[in-house]
Amino acid sequence: MTSTTRSLPTLDEAIARAERRIIDNNPESRRRYRRACTVLPGGHTRQTLFYRPFPLTIGRGSGARLYDIDGHEYIDFVSDYAAGLFGHTPQPIHDAVKGALQSGISLGGLNTKEVELAELIAERIPSIKQVRFCNSGSEACLFAAQLARHVTKRSSLVVFNGCYHGGFMAYGPVDAPLSVRFPLHKATYNDIEGTRSILRNNAHDVAAVFVEPMMGSAGCIPARPEFLRMLREETSTHGSLLVFDEVLTSRLHPGGLQGLHGIRPDLTTLGKFWGGGFPFGAFGGSYAAMGCLDSRIPGALLQSGTFNNNIVTMTAGLIGARDLYTPDVCTQLNAMGDRLRHSLNELGKAHRVDLQSTGVGASQTIHWHRKPILDPRDVEPPYAATRRLFHLEMLSQGIYVAPRGAVNLSIPISEQDVTGLLGAVDRYLCEFGHLAASIPD
Repeated sequence: MTSTTRSLPTLDEAIARAERRIIDNNPESRRRYRRACTVLPGGHTRQTLFYRPFPLTIGRGSGARLYDIDGHEYIDFVSDYAAGLFGHTPQPIHDAVKGALQSGISLGGLNTKEVELAELIAERIPSIKQVRFCNSGSEACLFAAQLARHVTKRSSLVVFNGCYHGGFMAYGPVDAPLSVRFPLHKATYNDIEGTRSILRNNAHDVAAVFVEPMMGSAGCIPARPEFLRMLREETSTHGSLLVFDEVLTSRLHPGGLQGLHGIRPDLTTLGKFWGGGFPFGAFGGSYAAMGCLDSRIPGALLQSGTFNNNIVTMTAGLIGARDLYTPDVCTQLNAMGDRLRHSLNELGKAHRVDLQSTGVGASQTIHWHRKPILDPRDVEPPYAATRRLFHLEMLSQGIYVAPRGAVNLSIPISEQDVTGLLGAVDRYLCEFGHLAASIPD
């Protein structure tokens, strides 16, 4: 071993230096985090925002920029985990929300925007004939699960190990403790024959198959088209419902990923960008399924929620999706994301390191190994040391990416911003590539 090689930092040493830099350069965030820990478990109220040594406190945002309370500026590639599609200061949404607030809030009745937003969703996503609103993607998935069980008069769901269908439905070899205990059959994502066998062997009992056409929080793992086609065929044959969780993926094609693949599920769940930056959830599908919620019919199911149709979200969602995220803008943004993913993968090859970026369009995740990624078992843990170092070093370069390596583009992101991210990754690989290259498969 040469003296030059011996002088290179180990992974633990590099992380310790990066954490010390964060501590030294962010005294206000550190003080605020210590204060938060006295009243908020772990100092936060949203698990995905936590990282060590402490999460930075963001003071404001503008366009595709974030500014922490210690005065540092970042290019925002998290985009609030895909919910911040419109950036931080979309003037048309600001103006529309201001008008809505002046007309009164918490109106306690039907309002002038919910029908228009529902019509727009049905126009964009043809499988949705009727839709109901709620307050989050988590709620939407839970409502869809219970609706499917009611419609089919069956009890169990087929889910995929490592799935995340919101805070109530996160399942794997060991389920998240706060998840609802539905009767489940667990399959492996992208495993055609294994999943087909589960569906056929349990045809009498399966109410629905829940699937993301790209697993998001698990690492932006795209579904193989033939896998999704098999799910559609088998559920149709056996009378189960196919539920597409498009809370994240509906922004990746003008008709959602179901539009990209040409597959029509029975139910679809939505969230994130459809609220225009405000809390939003929705689920919708065929007249037959959604008709069970029709209050004009005796015995209709109850699906309630004080803020389901709140005027601020309905207004922001309509303006955002109709006027800002048009089909043309959607296509352009996702093409930019495809180019970014290709460039990141080329950087990994050029530096001869174990880096790859997976995903579809404007949502992707950077991974630190080369083996194919077909299901969550192929992904390193979200807080693995390699991910931690990359995240901290990106922060130091003014690049805001998620701790788990997720990158989501927003409308204000420019080609120059993308070039900035690629330059930061290139510099990172020049300095720390020896650590990535040493990771075994």
